Amino acid sequence: MTEHRQATVFDVAKEAGVSTATVSNVLNRRNVPLTEETIRKVEEAAAKLGYRRNVMAASLSRRRTYEFGLLLPGFGGYYGLFAQQMERTAHAYGYHLSVFSTDLDSQIEKRLLEKLLERRVDGLFCHGLAMSHDSVRRMVGDGTPILFFNCWNELKELAIGTVNLNVYQACVDAVLHLRAQGCRSFYYYGHRRAHATDEQRKAGFREGLRLLGDTYPFDMIDAGDIAPEKLPGWLAERSEGTEPAGVICFDDWKAFVCMNRLIEQGYPVPDRFKIVGINNEFIAEHSYPGMTTFNIPYEHQADISFRWMLTHLGEQAKLKTKGDAQPVRLPEPGGEVKIPLALVERLSSAKRN
Repeated sequence: MTEHRQATVFDVAKEAGVSTATVSNVLNRRNVPLTEETIRKVEEAAAKLGYRRNVMAASLSRRRTYEFGLLLPGFGGYYGLFAQQMERTAHAYGYHLSVFSTDLDSQIEKRLLEKLLERRVDGLFCHGLAMSHDSVRRMVGDGTPILFFNCWNELKELAIGTVNLNVYQACVDAVLHLRAQGCRSFYYYGHRRAHATDEQRKAGFREGLRLLGDTYPFDMIDAGDIAPEKLPGWLAERSEGTEPAGVICFDDWKAFVCMNRLIEQGYPVPDRFKIVGINNEFIAEHSYPGMTTFNIPYEHQADISFRWMLTHLGEQAKLKTKGDAQPVRLPEPGGEVKIPLALVERLSSAKRN
């Protein structure tokens, strides 16, 4: 075959040494007697030739592959740790998990989409930044259920549901925590490249200020708009006369940069500035001063995600096998589960002596 001609059922039948009717029966999962060897030969031939129907059987009665896909924007920080926990959870439920990263590259996304469609995974777990609207529509149209995590955009409408970390409430809690520690002005150091994830943090920051009631000086700055070495001067200028100032950062890495630049330029932490991050990365505990942050319950988020997907697929037997005897109480299809983050207090936000 040339690389420009799409494979047909006739090509698959010839490669597998079976009839076209048998190919159709295998690929359409028809309830007819088929040996495992025949199924294997047809599926291997289809994979070798790159054959795939545009619309595969979407019925819950179709034969399972017992494989899920996990699509991430990258592998650093939270993404890698979440992927690790998802793999553990998949194993516990008797599934294989194929993990992919788009690296926010449309060409990589396109290739991965084709690969996922070819593999006919039973379902896809997808971060809200990892796939475009068109790709999601194509996956759903092909019969693949998608469960999003950390998604706050219109893509949610196409999913069976969404499992989101409640970073909005974490930022509300961060503002209230910093005020309780004596802060008289508040600042957010963000990362708008994270799109809706950053917007959730900003919204929580604003809500925290509203709940304080009084008028406190505040401002927001994005990492893309200021060089790290200039951040201390920016914070010092705006908070002068309203010390100590509280700084809530997009994540622990932004908090680490902020805290170290402040200390490097002679601004004491936590006396002059109090810092709060999010994610409870390794650096948060082992930096000096130790960084106040919010812990992410990876195991809980992963287990809720799998329970929701398996419930949607009608795989209650898998839930019972793992020991989940209680019925899974989940929102209506297309709904959202919010996973709370727990404040971890460390020296970076301690009260002044």
